[in-house]
Amino acid sequence: MKKSLKERLAILSDAAKYDASCASSGTVRRSSAGSGGLGSTEGSGICHAYAPDGRCISLLKILMTNFCIYDCAYCINRSSSNVERARFSVEEVIWLTLEFYRRNYIEGLFLSSGIIRSSDHTMEEMVRIARELRTTHNFRGYIHLKSIPEASPHLIEEAGLYADRLSLNIELPTDAGIARYAPEKQPAGIRRSMGALRLKIEEMGDKTLQTKRTRRFAPAGQSTQMIVGADGANDATILGTSARLYGSYGLKRVYYSAFSPIPDSSKNLPLIKPPLMREHRLYQADWLYRFYGFNVGEITSTRADGMLDLDLDPKLAWALGHREQFPVDVNKAEREMLLRVPGLGTKTVKSILSSRRFTRLRLEDLKRLGVSLKKVQPFITVDGWTPHRLVDRPDLRAMFQPKPEQLSLL
Repeated sequence: MKKSLKERLAILSDAAKYDASCASSGTVRRSSAGSGGLGSTEGSGICHAYAPDGRCISLLKILMTNFCIYDCAYCINRSSSNVERARFSVEEVIWLTLEFYRRNYIEGLFLSSGIIRSSDHTMEEMVRIARELRTTHNFRGYIHLKSIPEASPHLIEEAGLYADRLSLNIELPTDAGIARYAPEKQPAGIRRSMGALRLKIEEMGDKTLQTKRTRRFAPAGQSTQMIVGADGANDATILGTSARLYGSYGLKRVYYSAFSPIPDSSKNLPLIKPPLMREHRLYQADWLYRFYGFNVGEITSTRADGMLDLDLDPKLAWALGHREQFPVDVNKAEREMLLRVPGLGTKTVKSILSSRRFTRLRLEDLKRLGVSLKKVQPFITVDGWTPHRLVDRPDLRAMFQPKPEQLSLL
């Protein structure tokens, strides 16, 4: 008996929850105002919703199908998995996207898919969806396609003409992990596709001699997703892989997805579910690497096992492990050192550097900038405040650790 559209939507939207990278940041500003088109990438009229774990779900986030010819051990939709299957036609995905937008539920489409028939067949259908939304319906909202590395290069290139962002998933942090848990996928092929996509984005980003303008091609760039916890790799390995991906392929973002083991003794997978907090800490560490001047070795140096501290954010954990570098004089320190002070973000540091050209800062000035004084006071000096060896207190870590919670018995 064929499932209704509503039933299939429930199945395929739930199946898509394992796909990260659904935020619509980084693309060009585009609006339908005065153009006769439909949708926009930003501005009023967009309904943003957030899942309990903080991910943006303002896009229609679905799989085209959760049927798949691959048998990746970590994937709930693998061919051997006993899950309820469903599939949308191209026309149904287009209709759903337009109708959800007209009801102001979404700002665009996040589309992924299991592999049906072949990589090329699946990619062709995904490209067709994006192409018809753009050309037939003049849809100007955000489109993110989870591309298939094994698909023909010309299909991935065509996808970039219509999508704002493309993802090519690296899957796991090590080649050995992929060989063990997803032997049908080839790490070298994935990296080759990512490299080709980077070259195409850079080529299309160059201004032409005729128009002196860049050509539209995946304006929000490419990203990737990494499964965390399926192959036993520690956080140092995961972040090291991310650093190489950023450097080699110009990625806009590496997304981390905490692995939830699927009961299947034949797959010989880890039995302990890693906490979502580990995923959160990896995002924080990733941010330190990209925007705060930390290298991976520094971020992961606080523990001998290469794991991040789950109780403390990575910058605070680093500061507690390197107390000899504190306190920092907020009125004299260079930007690079200010960025290493727990509680000071990039915008706050910019404001501090701007303000201290005209006046010497005090604690109340930092408070006006939105700084958490409790967090920064042990690590800084300003006019009228010196921590008086507070940074050397043996119980300083305990001051920042989350308080124990009473677990419910129900």
